[in-house]
Amino acid sequence: MLEVLVTVVILAVGLLGLSALQSRLQVAEMESYQRAQALMLLDDMVSRITVNRAQATQYVTATDEPLGVGHQCRIDASGPLHERDQCEWSTLLQGAAELSGANKVGAMLGGRGCVESLGNQEYLITVAWQAMTPSSASLASLSCGQNLYDGGANSTCTNDRCRRAVSTIVRIGTLS
Repeated sequence: MLEVLVTVVILAVGLLGLSALQSRLQVAEMESYQRAQALMLLDDMVSRITVNRAQATQYVTATDEPLGVGHQCRIDASGPLHERDQCEWSTLLQGAAELSGANKVGAMLGGRGCVESLGNQEYLITVAWQAMTPSSASLASLSCGQNLYDGGANSTCTNDRCRRAVSTIVRIGTLS
C-alpha cells in the first residue's frame, strides 16, 4: 500500500512538471509567432520605402506617435503613395491581415512601427510590440513605442520590460 502511495505522489509531481512545461512552451510559441510577424512587417516597410525611394523622407514618423495601435488613418486612393503606404502598414500593424469575428488578430499584441531619419539617406525602421513575459534586457536605444508597454498595478511589465522590438537600417542610394 505504501509503494502505491509513493508511486502516486511521484506520478503527480511528474504530471505537474509536464503541465508547467506545456504552459511555458505556449508562451514561447506566442513570442516566436509575434517576432516572425514583426519581421515580416519590418520587411514590408523596407520594401515600400525602397520602391518609393524618391519620397523616402516622407515616410518618417514621430517616435512618440508611432503607426499601428492607436493610429487612425483613412486610405485615399488619389493621395500620395507614401500616405497610402503608411496607412496600409498601420492597419497591418493593428492586425488587419487576419480577422476573428470583428477582431483584428493578424499581428503582434500592441504592434507599433516607426521610421526615423538617421541623415545621409539612411532610415531606421522599427516594429515594437507587447511581449507575454518581462525581460531583463533594456531597449533604451530604440525609441519607437517607448513607455507605451507598461502594465497596470501589480504588473511585472514595468519600465518597458515587456516591450519587444526589431529594427533595420535602410540606405537609399543615389541613382544616376
